[in-house]
Amino acid sequence: MLYDPVLAHEWHVVGRSQDLAEGGVMRARVLDEDLVLWRQDGQVMAWQDLCLHRGAKLSLGKVEEGRLQCPYHGWEYGVDGRCAFIPAHPDQAPPTKAVVKTYYACERYGWLWVALGEPKSDIAPFDEWDDPTFRKIHCGPYHFMAGAPRVIENFLDVAHFPFVHDGFLGDRRHAQMDDYDVTTAEDGITANNIRVWQPDPDGTGVGKDVTYTYRVPRPLTAYFVKLHAMRFSIYFAVTPVGPLESLGWMWMNMNYAYDEPEDKLREFQDTVAGQDIPIVESQRPELLPLDLQAELHLRSDKTAIAYRKWLRELGLTFGVE
Repeated sequence: MLYDPVLAHEWHVVGRSQDLAEGGVMRARVLDEDLVLWRQDGQVMAWQDLCLHRGAKLSLGKVEEGRLQCPYHGWEYGVDGRCAFIPAHPDQAPPTKAVVKTYYACERYGWLWVALGEPKSDIAPFDEWDDPTFRKIHCGPYHFMAGAPRVIENFLDVAHFPFVHDGFLGDRRHAQMDDYDVTTAEDGITANNIRVWQPDPDGTGVGKDVTYTYRVPRPLTAYFVKLHAMRFSIYFAVTPVGPLESLGWMWMNMNYAYDEPEDKLREFQDTVAGQDIPIVESQRPELLPLDLQAELHLRSDKTAIAYRKWLRELGLTFGVE
């Protein structure tokens, strides 16, 4: 694991709840740490993906009678991470040191979350999750060969819409941005009253003047709500797979367009993400500079400036320089 004093104690998405069946096994990677997840009696376990015997990946194994069995020599580990049975020596108690490193795991918003250290904050709230008037569509995961802070900053950047997303979220003829308000508090960053015109802001093909509010409640979790006649929002969590590899997980929410096919709406978001990925992957330096003198900044970059300052104050070291 590449230790970070902030991200080690944050919750990170590693998959969808529906992807881990009862008695199922899956693998993931967070902060350069290989993980194995498995489910037994409704409980989700997240461990270091390593058998203590000969170092095989437990994610290649299977669940046998409520235990995770190593694929190499069949060592069986109980839900507490302790080896409970060694087939080659059935009458011998397993070594007391045969205990897999375990991590915190939970399920929320239809996702599996893992924390490698002691969680210091709760998972960021998702306002629309329990509101039945909102249609919620899962998008991603989107794979970026880029650091997670770069991915979040791109999500917060509205000024790129007329160029990267011309015809979708912006129009080159309407690139000017008015001033807006940004505040930083204990619960993160909020940017209010960001006004733009969009030719197709929500995948329905109708151009509108829209107003954005962005929130960044956790270093790698962001949210926006976009207001026009109705309400559209996105809840976005980025998993730091490695220093220059990330996964973006997204819920797209709207209280309209109930008859639009889900695949069509998801296709719109897939297109937008596909336009972002090569741009973010091309950025240099690859690690997000927290020194504000390292790059040029304008009034339209106020949210990004606040984000970089906040990460520096938190003491983040992973994916930044």
